Amino acid sequence: MRGYFAIGVEGISKAGNVGTLVRSAHAFGASFCFVVGAGLDLSEMRCVDTSDAAFHLPLYCYAGLAEFSLPQGCSLVGVELTDDAIPLPAFRHPLRAAYVLGPERGSLSPGLTERCDFIVRIPTRFCVNVGIAGALVLYDRMISLGRFAERPVRAGGPTEAVAPHLHGKQKVRNRVRRRGRPAPAD
Repeated sequence: MRGYFAIGVEGISKAGNVGTLVRSAHAFGASFCFVVGAGLDLSEMRCVDTSDAAFHLPLYCYAGLAEFSLPQGCSLVGVELTDDAIPLPAFRHPLRAAYVLGPERGSLSPGLTERCDFIVRIPTRFCVNVGIAGALVLYDRMISLGRFAERPVRAGGPTEAVAPHLHGKQKVRNRVRRRGRPAPAD
């Protein structure tokens, strides 16, 4: 998959939901996870995180929105069930993105919503569990940015393999002479 991504939550109250989200992030290849404004005992998340994701990817904990930061060029994508949000199946994921979900029984804070570059919604009739919502967003990112065969017209798997990646000719970036050898020609 191209680019990098992260996923996090704001104001969450259940460590088990953080564990589920971190485990899903690990499974989908996230670069890091984050928690904003949650007073949790994160050791409890290990009961749910059976992949020990905390040993494989960073988990950044921010006391509040003032401390929260992302790498330069990383788009913040809020996940909310609002009428004006972009439906997830119609959303083009940024190559460098951090997805943030709100608390179990609430929404993203107005301050964090204002910082988001995009707000997306999972097209469901009602809110789903935070861990499930995070996994759905990461799955959608994977299928939209990954290299997979086209879906067939009929039910079942693809009938054609994924086209092989084509490599261009070798690029020589440094034409400095080394140990008396002439510079390589094109």
